[in-house]
Amino acid sequence: MEWIERFNSVINYIEENITQQIDYEEIAKIACCSSYHFQRMFTYMAGIPLSEYIRKRKMSLAAVDLQGGDKRVVDVAGKYGYNSPTAFNRAFHAIHGISPSAVKSGNVYVKSFPRLLFKLVVKDLLIKVK
Repeated sequence: MEWIERFNSVINYIEENITQQIDYEEIAKIACCSSYHFQRMFTYMAGIPLSEYIRKRKMSLAAVDLQGGDKRVVDVAGKYGYNSPTAFNRAFHAIHGISPSAVKSGNVYVKSFPRLLFKLVVKDLLIKVK
C-alpha cells in the first residue's frame, strides 16, 4: 500500500512542477528507489513510460492554455519548457494531431490526457470447493 502512496506523491510532484524541468532524481527520492527502477515500475503500472506521461500532460495543459485565445504560442511553448516554437509545434502536433495555432483559433477538439491516480482495487475471489 505504501508504494501506491509513493506513486501518487510522484504524480503530485510532476503536476506541481509541470512547467519546469522534471528532476528524475527527485522523483527517485520521492519513490524511495532508483530512477531506473522507478521508471520501469511506472511503465508497468501506468502502461506508459514516465517521459511520455509528462509530455502528454504538458501538451494537454498547453492545449487548455491556448484555448483561451489570449496567449501566444511562443509564450505557451516557453511555459512548458520548449526553447523553440518549432519543437513545441512538432510535439503538440504529435499528441493532438493539429497545430497549436489551430487550437488557438478555436472550434477544434483536442485530446486530453488526465492526471493519473494510482489505487489498489481488491476484487472478490470465488473458489469452488468440492
